[in-house]
Amino acid sequence: MSAATNTAQQNPITRTIAADMEAVNGVIRQRLQSDVALVNQIAEYIISAGGKRIRPVLVLLLANAYGYKGAGHHELAAVVEFIHTATLLHDDVVDESSMRRGRQTANAMFGNAASVLVGDYLYSRAFEMMTSLDEMRVMEILSRATTVIAEGEVLQLLNMHDPDVTQESYLTVIRSKTAKLFEAAAQLGALVAGANDAQIEAAGEYGRSLGTAFQLIDDVLDYAGDASEIGKNVGDDLREGKPTLPLIYVMENGSAEQRELIRTCIEQGDETHFDAVLSAVTTSGALDYTRREAEAAAQRAADAIADLPESEYKQSLLQLCSFAVDRNH
Repeated sequence: MSAATNTAQQNPITRTIAADMEAVNGVIRQRLQSDVALVNQIAEYIISAGGKRIRPVLVLLLANAYGYKGAGHHELAAVVEFIHTATLLHDDVVDESSMRRGRQTANAMFGNAASVLVGDYLYSRAFEMMTSLDEMRVMEILSRATTVIAEGEVLQLLNMHDPDVTQESYLTVIRSKTAKLFEAAAQLGALVAGANDAQIEAAGEYGRSLGTAFQLIDDVLDYAGDASEIGKNVGDDLREGKPTLPLIYVMENGSAEQRELIRTCIEQGDETHFDAVLSAVTTSGALDYTRREAEAAAQRAADAIADLPESEYKQSLLQLCSFAVDRNH
């Protein structure tokens, strides 16, 4: 039994799809093969780092929840994971990140140029796999998703070091950059199982809201998490000058002194005052507010699949909603 299968069986959320996850890992490794050694090396480094694999899980759970019998969902889940991995490679270069999932980022290990180019390779491989499925609706969903994700990346770049970003503007970035691929993954799972348009839309709402909840909790953990548990450096968002929701809340609701502190730190990407910022986001209620917004998003996700037939797969989807807001990594 492989480590991936064993892990899936130990996780109560993915236990029901352990065999599917093993099949997806097989597709990933098969499709990663390249004649260029560095492509194989970096791709293997990223994929072997693991992670929660939430997006492939969504494809598999939704497909099974709608009674799918076949293997097409394995290919789709791998495509989604390739797109996600490509965005991580590019994100870490843009953000100048040095740690992800408890290890050095690929750009820290291999350099920015190699990371960007291998990210491009993964995007290209994903679209090659997509076209081989010969399903126009699949290509429509994924091509639209990659466009929106790219727009979200640019929007986030424009927001960097801007202390006057509004909540609505920030939520637009989340919906584009993070939640869109969750949405696409859930839609693909329903689509491959032959769900109707209303069911595919409901699955999309589930994924979109779940992805929003995940990102908002990530925002909380960047201030209240433990680096050894979350697998990245606490305070990275502050160092990068990212106005995430906790900081935006302080800018809109904190004291004059707190607002001035946050403004300066966002503008300068100043992490030397992390303790003072942590105090501000805690005492102002910003972390509690962000957590409540995440809980509301998770509830919207649960509500979206209320009409889904009862099954162990539906229960796993509902457990994901709870995990999204209760996790510490």
